[in-house]
Amino acid sequence: MSEKLGRLGAVSIALGGMIGGGIFAVLGVVAEMSGPAAWLAFTGGGVVAFCAGYSYVRLQRLGDVSGGSVSFLQEFGESTTVAGMVGWTLLFGYIGSMGMYAFAFGSFATKLLGVETALGVPLRPVVSVLSVLGFVLLNVLGARASGVTEVLLVAAKVGILLIFGVWGFYFGARTGQLTTGFSSVATGGLLMSAALSFVAFQGWQLLFYDEGSLRNARTTIPQAIYFSIPASLGLYVLVAVVTTSLLRPETIAANPEVSLAIAAEPFMGQMGFILISVAALFSTGSAINATLFSAAHFATGMLEDDLLPDRIGDADADGAPTRTLLVLGLITAAFTAYGSLQGITSFASLAFITVFGSMSFLAFRHRAGLRTGTLPAVGVVGAVLFFPSLVYHLAMMEPAVFSVVLVVTVVLLGLEILYFERETIRSEIDGV
Repeated sequence: MSEKLGRLGAVSIALGGMIGGGIFAVLGVVAEMSGPAAWLAFTGGGVVAFCAGYSYVRLQRLGDVSGGSVSFLQEFGESTTVAGMVGWTLLFGYIGSMGMYAFAFGSFATKLLGVETALGVPLRPVVSVLSVLGFVLLNVLGARASGVTEVLLVAAKVGILLIFGVWGFYFGARTGQLTTGFSSVATGGLLMSAALSFVAFQGWQLLFYDEGSLRNARTTIPQAIYFSIPASLGLYVLVAVVTTSLLRPETIAANPEVSLAIAAEPFMGQMGFILISVAALFSTGSAINATLFSAAHFATGMLEDDLLPDRIGDADADGAPTRTLLVLGLITAAFTAYGSLQGITSFASLAFITVFGSMSFLAFRHRAGLRTGTLPAVGVVGAVLFFPSLVYHLAMMEPAVFSVVLVVTVVLLGLEILYFERETIRSEIDGV
């Protein structure tokens, strides 16, 4: 029997889930939209995410239940349909996140190799799809990083980003290039970019699925969440300030997926580009692997509760069901092959805004049992502001992306309604 993880291991899971791929995939898109005010956008997203984290922790204690959002909804008397639809939304949020990580993985890999096409075929989608299929195979074979390995990987990723941030901040201050971004707040699409950054703060909730692998989980999980979200935010702010100060807006707009690596070149030279790119490959790769593992186990729990069709996987399988891994992998591969980075990021952010906002609302409804109802209220208000602002931005500025996100959302909602109302629909058809 493997040894259970303590506080350090729990923090590593949470930090690895957030920093593991989010900053490399999201930074350029957020910076392209909000410019030097990108750090303020991340701050807004981080505050709302922290309020959601508080809501999760308090709901777990109030209901004395394990498992996260779906379990909370079931415990507090919501209908199976509502719980199931939230579960499906979260599952597709994970798929969007993996698609985003795979997109960034392919972008960094092709830029690092200096080869972006072969026989006239763009290599980024090919590399992205191969990365997803490779990690599906690893999970089917049962490979997973040990607790010690996870701690070391997270320490390495955080260390590299800290070196980039501190060195870049010093370089920018010495050369007079640092900017606060306050002058661009009014025109920088701050609210919309904060909503877009939200996906970079998902990952801490994975702790609720790994509760059985943690020592003193009911105290370890809150400590890890309350530390990891502010820590991630601090690192994001530092990296965002450096990147937007050292790169011109047109450079970020032309290379949003690898802007972090390009920003390292002025003070670290070509070696900086290589170092950040290699770190991005490890980070996004490990993020795909960890999210796939957790999403598959989350789906297994939904299978056990009859919230997913049996054809998606075997709830009695030992470990993550192979069919579930294949389904998740194939949908992710389609997302990353055919979607744009902003489209995938927007879809994933909207999914997590919906779920985390719902949990904040649930906690606010049961605020009589909480130490404070203010944090859940802030989480609800943030989600209510984020969701329509991001939808509006997509509709006005990115109509093609908006159309794709809208079609995927409508199809997903249609499938959810057909599945959860199947008995009612069947009885009505039989009665005709």
